Amino acid sequence: MTFASSAEERGAILARHGDAIRGSARRRLTTIATIAAVAGLFVYGLTTLETSLWRILAGLGNLGSFVVLMLPPNPGSWARALIFVKALFETVAIAFMGTVLAATLALPLGFLAARNVVANRIVHFLARRSLDMVRGVDALIWALIWINVVGLGPFAGMLAIMTSDLGSFGKLYSEAIEAADRKPVEGVASVGGGRAHEIRFGLLPQVLPVIASQVLYFIESNTRSSTIIGIVGAGGIGLYLSETIRTLEWQQTSFLILLILVAVSAIDFLSNKLRFAIIGKRAI
Repeated sequence: MTFASSAEERGAILARHGDAIRGSARRRLTTIATIAAVAGLFVYGLTTLETSLWRILAGLGNLGSFVVLMLPPNPGSWARALIFVKALFETVAIAFMGTVLAATLALPLGFLAARNVVANRIVHFLARRSLDMVRGVDALIWALIWINVVGLGPFAGMLAIMTSDLGSFGKLYSEAIEAADRKPVEGVASVGGGRAHEIRFGLLPQVLPVIASQVLYFIESNTRSSTIIGIVGAGGIGLYLSETIRTLEWQQTSFLILLILVAVSAIDFLSNKLRFAIIGKRAI
């Protein structure tokens, strides 16, 4: 092949696929506009939020003083320690029950929001926007709402976690379903299976390990969230954490923080074991 012929071939390729190789002007402008918007938002945040490295450095001394006041962690008495441990188990129960209920209720919503399951654009649009609205409200706001509905206590906390996670699970499920391989579904259809059989035997075996992994992660994450919503009266250890901070009982505060860290670490360890077990079974 001569140099002239190869140059002609390159020229022909550029003529046919020039936009894909060089990138269209619209795509370049979109990229530049996105970068400019992100940079502008960052600069706006620096100026509006009064960001100051000096304030951080000056506050490190105060942080050190708080750390000294927190040591050693001390619940105050054995009776107080038992109360704190009981509240911790209540927090874990809130996170577990709220997550499991949300994961269960979100499963049919995830199928409704998946494009490869529901072809009707109106149903798909309504399902997606409904999940967005539920997910757009923070768990703390849901806790305040449910406290006014069912009263103070862990039941309101469980409902807040469930409602907040319902939208998140629905979105994650729908994305996992849309990313599933079409070949098993087509295989079920080729042997005469109906739509329900395609979902049961073609889609579910693929997405269930992903769903299980997401549920395990959310249980760990919601243990921390349950601590926060407890501060507003939704049960759990958060109420005692708020009280000890308000009364300047820093040693009791550090004891509560230590309990929360131990609980989250234990849940993370168990969820990793279960996650790898699920992945191993799927590989087999």
